[in-house]
Amino acid sequence: CEDALVRPQIMSGTNALYITLSALLKHGDTMISLSGAPYDSLQEMIGISGDSSQSLKAAGVKYEQIELINDDFDDQMIIERLKEKNIKLVEIQRSRGYSHRKSLSIAKIERIIKKIREVNDEVIIMVDNCYGELGRNQRTPGHVGADIVVGSLMKNLGGGIAPTGGYVAGNQDLVYMVAERLTAPGIGKDLGANFNLNNAFLKEFLWHPML
Repeated sequence: CEDALVRPQIMSGTNALYITLSALLKHGDTMISLSGAPYDSLQEMIGISGDSSQSLKAAGVKYEQIELINDDFDDQMIIERLKEKNIKLVEIQRSRGYSHRKSLSIAKIERIIKKIREVNDEVIIMVDNCYGELGRNQRTPGHVGADIVVGSLMKNLGGGIAPTGGYVAGNQDLVYMVAERLTAPGIGKDLGANFNLNNAFLKEFLWHPML
């Protein structure tokens, strides 16, 4: 990937997904889930369930989904829908989440990305990579053409031990948009992960009279 935002201030994979989607989607935009219904926490974030005033739906974002067929993408329906070119973003949930389907392989993701690009070179392709880190073949959605890849530092990467953290990686311009959503316009990721506080923490250890 061109760039990445990796921060302990991102509280979880769900938090990383929310700031990414809310940064890239504006009022009137349409997003499509290519892997059917997302897991529960994303449904409230999108506005499929619940009545949060901060959901994407409440902000005027339109949502559609295309169901999987036998744990694989419905290529024909996806291609036909993407030909219309009125879609801002497509989302792929790599892992099974809380459903009983199999996780989507990188080979399947690579195939559908290639087919999407044959008919639409403008749509943002986002992959929810939570639980997909450290895959067996070591390739990531970023290797096969995804524009933005989002995940957690608490699950596979954190071994279930890390209490917080998330990442957003991909196209540099898109990553910076997400960084501005996390911090503020004009600041983005320029302050770094720890806001220059490590120096102050280390000085405290150095100068503390009891040490």
